Amino acid sequence: MALKMSPIINSLIIPVYNNEETLNILVEKITDISNQLSENLEVIFTIDGSPDRSYEILKKILPKKKFSSKIVLLSKNFGSFNAIRAGLEVANGKYFAVMAADLQEPSDLILNFFRTLENEPIDVVIGVRDGREDPFFSKIFSNLYWFFYKKFIIKGTPTGGFDVFGCNRLFRSNLLKLKETNSSLLSQILWIGFRRKEILYKRLERKLGTSQWTFNKKFTHMMNSIFSFSNFPIKLLMTLGTFGIFFFSISGLITIIAKFMGLINIQGYTSLFLLIGFIGALNIFSVGLIGSYVWRIYENSKARPLSIILKIDEFN
Repeated sequence: MALKMSPIINSLIIPVYNNEETLNILVEKITDISNQLSENLEVIFTIDGSPDRSYEILKKILPKKKFSSKIVLLSKNFGSFNAIRAGLEVANGKYFAVMAADLQEPSDLILNFFRTLENEPIDVVIGVRDGREDPFFSKIFSNLYWFFYKKFIIKGTPTGGFDVFGCNRLFRSNLLKLKETNSSLLSQILWIGFRRKEILYKRLERKLGTSQWTFNKKFTHMMNSIFSFSNFPIKLLMTLGTFGIFFFSISGLITIIAKFMGLINIQGYTSLFLLIGFIGALNIFSVGLIGSYVWRIYENSKARPLSIILKIDEFN
């Protein structure tokens, strides 16, 4: 008689992109996490169109490990947020946690996620950085980035931001209902609500490889967050327009008075040029702003899948 397998309680989702240098250490780290969870853990590695040997390395080492695992191979690079969503879709656990493959999250944080979800009336936990072993300028720019995010996009964003989270099945189901393209998974997590807890941790220094969270990706994420979750651009444009109208109304009144007083004899070419240039630039900016919203509406109307799974390999 075959033994009945106990249901998976904990699912760990890890997006993988250009992480071949860290995978062996990462798998050993996961083995330790699995042991502390009494081996009731499945791990979903989502290969997000990685151009290196990450898929081949994982396929070689995972069959030798005790914990259950899956490799979800995406057809191309869809971005880490969509890779996480793909992992959440195929995971079978009661509780879920997400971590990066760059070894910058301590094992205790992931264990804390699962224990909090199991033992407390909490639906989602987010890892908030209490400190980070990053270069000085990286810290400065990161703090500025998340300050702006909290100030103008989502007020409930933790100071310093967050990258990883854990949740229960109810929260996972509602998160996956959001099929928005060019959006932000982090903002969606905050927008959904539910019972949330923040867990502080110190982000570790990256020892191997280089960060794929480039300035271009940060900028794209910021723009997606702004246009998907904030009316800040509209408020900014209205404020600029209001000040512009006020400024040129005063300037026009002064010009009319000066004209009647005989202080202006020659119509100024420079003033006219600057005025036309300013209004023209403002119009172009406005069209671009409106176009950004229209483009996102158009993209969402296509209803394309956020990711495409090429194949799934299962072990243990």
